[in-house]
Amino acid sequence: MIVEDSASLAMSYAAQLTEAGHHVEVCGTGAEAASFFTGNQSFEVVLLDLQLPDANGLDLLKTYSDDLGETSVIVITADGSLTRAIDAMRLGAYDFLVKPVNSERLLTTVRNAAERGLLNREIKAVRSIRKKDRFQGFVGESTLMQAVYRSIENIADSNATVFITGESGTGKEVAADAIHKSGRRASGPFVALNCGAIPENLLESEIFGHVKGAFTGALENRIGAAKEADGGTLFLDEVCEMELKLQVKLLRFLQTGMIQRVGASRPEPVNVRVVCATNRNPALEVAEGRFREDLYYRLNVIPLELPPLRERGDDVQQIADFFVEKFSGEEGKEFERVSDESRRTISTHAWPGNVRELQNTIRRAIVMGSGPELEITIGAGPTASQASPADDTADIASHQTPGEPATDMFGHMTMMAIEQAVITQRIDKMGGNVTKAARSLDLSPSTLYRKMEKWN
Repeated sequence: MIVEDSASLAMSYAAQLTEAGHHVEVCGTGAEAASFFTGNQSFEVVLLDLQLPDANGLDLLKTYSDDLGETSVIVITADGSLTRAIDAMRLGAYDFLVKPVNSERLLTTVRNAAERGLLNREIKAVRSIRKKDRFQGFVGESTLMQAVYRSIENIADSNATVFITGESGTGKEVAADAIHKSGRRASGPFVALNCGAIPENLLESEIFGHVKGAFTGALENRIGAAKEADGGTLFLDEVCEMELKLQVKLLRFLQTGMIQRVGASRPEPVNVRVVCATNRNPALEVAEGRFREDLYYRLNVIPLELPPLRERGDDVQQIADFFVEKFSGEEGKEFERVSDESRRTISTHAWPGNVRELQNTIRRAIVMGSGPELEITIGAGPTASQASPADDTADIASHQTPGEPATDMFGHMTMMAIEQAVITQRIDKMGGNVTKAARSLDLSPSTLYRKMEKWN
């Protein structure tokens, strides 16, 4: 905004700033400037002449300082009014320019003022977030999570697709739900679909729906997750598990906004925002031919990476306290405190399974423990790279009844219980990564997800 009563000077400033890439508004009186300051229009920088025909520049600065907010004000003065320029600086002006204004000096001062205003707004935003130790389902106030919170707030109102990456257990679905709840689609549905938990031959129907009789077992019409999320958000978790043929159909859906149910003759429009996630490296999946490059770039419009728990500093203690309070209430138990040794354990453990591992550890300690002091232990075991099928048998055997023959290590366990014990231990050893656990057991991830859902 240029506030200057000399039309020739105002046009000269405006031409130079426009050529440098700035968007410029011009007004020639104090009254006109006041209407801009009190309106809804905001400016990064205001060039304010102190000698206006109907107003004193200092009076404008005093009167409208609250309306200007984070706007950087540069006063323009003649040589004889330097004292007034200094007074303006005391009132909060960023800098002053002396007429006649050198072109290079004008552009440099305006650029610096704009950057200063931007920095002030960023600092203010970070400070406002830092006052919260919780955000839309997340717990923690580390610097890394402040960046995540800010990113979610910035992208929430957009319709662009978001690709969330991060290790297993870092909260990718929590992030997707936070994006949905923070944006203008919050009143619409949030539909989550785990692409790794559904058999490949049924995944297309789960996403896009089908018509009655489209295939064996299609006894009725099904709208599918994409249509169910109409007006809201569709979250596709473990999207890298999707087979290549279905990736083509997903790409077409993203490009056209149209879905076609299995067995239907015509496509239909849907209005959804797509958020997807994976615990793999999507660029590596593309390089190795398991994920389409064009689909990757279509999904990766806005990337969001979640940090592992081991990099979040004191967040681990805050999250642990949150789970202690939550699960104690659910289990009807009371603990006066967490032991000092347990707190040291929580802080020093690497948490390869991230928040999910911490959550399970706290729940197990509460279920097995009794007050007044909560003891938290973390089972030792080989790393993911050392895990092998024999390890699971050895771990189960180590818990057999003393004196029980080694050949009867499973005692009176049912087959389902044995299967659950082996799979659960393998997932723990893989740091909570279901995909890696499935591969090490020579199973598909969808098989493991189905079994886990059955147990739950």
